[in-house]
Amino acid sequence: MPTKEQLERLHREDLERLKGFCLMDDDFMTQCFADNNECVELVLQIILGIQDLKVVESRTQVFVENILKRSVRLDVVATDSSGRVMNIEIQRADRGAGRRRARYNSSMMDASLLRKGQDWDQLPETYTIFITERDVIGKGLPLYHVERCILETKDYFGDGTHIIYVNGAIRDNDTSLGRLMHDFRCTDPADMHYRVLADRVSFFKNSEKGGLIMSRVMEEMRNQARQEGIQ
Repeated sequence: MPTKEQLERLHREDLERLKGFCLMDDDFMTQCFADNNECVELVLQIILGIQDLKVVESRTQVFVENILKRSVRLDVVATDSSGRVMNIEIQRADRGAGRRRARYNSSMMDASLLRKGQDWDQLPETYTIFITERDVIGKGLPLYHVERCILETKDYFGDGTHIIYVNGAIRDNDTSLGRLMHDFRCTDPADMHYRVLADRVSFFKNSEKGGLIMSRVMEEMRNQARQEGIQ
């Protein structure tokens, strides 16, 4: 059992670590986006280029179970007013944003969206979005839209699935996406462009209540890492 002095030291260390967090840290992003449709909505409006997109529900750390095979935990899952379902993933490591990972996330999301007896045509349009720290596709573009097509005719297949990679290495302040990627890498909310994101980051970094929440999150991370080490 840690002593009071040890707990206070850990708390001070956590607050110091917290200063270096940004929205590209998925645990920190999860807290900022939890129960906050406004933040999720802004991100989706910019990435999808749909200014009137309205998020009606969003959840973080969504566990999608596959009883017989591998399950997944999705960073953010949102549904908009048109019924579209969108998964946002934050990946700092290239390995975590592999193309087959995107395929699997998309398929697992599909598998969770139809109830027994529902017709296939009721499957909603889905977006699997990876925001990556570096340009994992490697073509120097800010966005990569991945769509199925009919090779012989070059027509879109139109099955309603979309995969998008966002190149977080591009931070062009002349574009809305570039400003968004700047904010995702920014550790000081005072330097962020989008107020809705800055206010949320400031809450967790600069308020006593937000700091206590993040301290508990970091304690859980330590306990999980300790348990994984034991296993």
